[in-house]
Amino acid sequence: MQANETTVDRTGLAAAFAAYIAWGLMPIYFKFIDTVNPWEIIAHRIIWSVPVLLVFLAVRDGRALLSKMRITRRQLGWLCVSGCLIAANWLIFVWAVVNDHVLYTSLGYFINPLMNVLFGYLFLGERLTPWGKWAVALAAAGTAYLAIYLGQPPWISLLLALSFASYGLVKKRLGIGPMTGLLWESLLLLGPALAWLGWRAAHGEMDFLSGSTRIDLLLMAGGLLTVLPLIWFNTAAQRLTLTLVGFIQYLAPSMTFLMAVFWWDETFTQGHAVAFACIWTALALVSLGPLRRRLRPQPID
Repeated sequence: MQANETTVDRTGLAAAFAAYIAWGLMPIYFKFIDTVNPWEIIAHRIIWSVPVLLVFLAVRDGRALLSKMRITRRQLGWLCVSGCLIAANWLIFVWAVVNDHVLYTSLGYFINPLMNVLFGYLFLGERLTPWGKWAVALAAAGTAYLAIYLGQPPWISLLLALSFASYGLVKKRLGIGPMTGLLWESLLLLGPALAWLGWRAAHGEMDFLSGSTRIDLLLMAGGLLTVLPLIWFNTAAQRLTLTLVGFIQYLAPSMTFLMAVFWWDETFTQGHAVAFACIWTALALVSLGPLRRRLRPQPID
């Protein structure tokens, strides 16, 4: 059910806030397991996502699940690409969090919507409005200023935005449902994840089952914490306008920004202030246009 001009679906709104609050709080989870090797964290995230996804899709789709899982060779190839992209995105994010660079993850996910706008223009033939052009240029200027100020580009932020925008671009061309696609990606990455854990276990380096029940349970919870926000997000996307979902998406990086600066005391310099100000202004430019069109009075037949 899609929301109309005057009413907002409460279930969809609750699902959207639940999804983005969960993503905003995700760094706290990774801080709890920051003694675990980031590669092993991602391996567990992949492994434990598979049973969660299988249960969810079996309940949702029933016997239709098998038919929905049928894909072409071309789709299988692109799913390998999208799986590698999302795994890379997860790894960069986890590495950044456990190494006290949460502020850069926030910047990356603020840049991401603007990267999506640019990718839509470059690869999908989507029209870039004059406001959109100014927004992309302003974000680029803010990022460049931060790079000059720091003496190097904010690689974590740029790689997060680039990997996630590329993932979205590939998924858009696949023609497969997001949850079904995630199951395929997880299945394709399952073998390498298990092999990595096996190698670490053989060398006595595996953190899982090494004596800490708390760590073991938290690693196993990674599957649920990965899938559940996606279920909420898909519920929101089906029930709300994309404009409204687009505004709510800024909640997650805003939360991580506040936690990084005021809780974990990460360094916030003049360069960061200028970069964030430019990107927030750019996001306002690309977001207010769709909202204005949405709120414009419709002609009465």
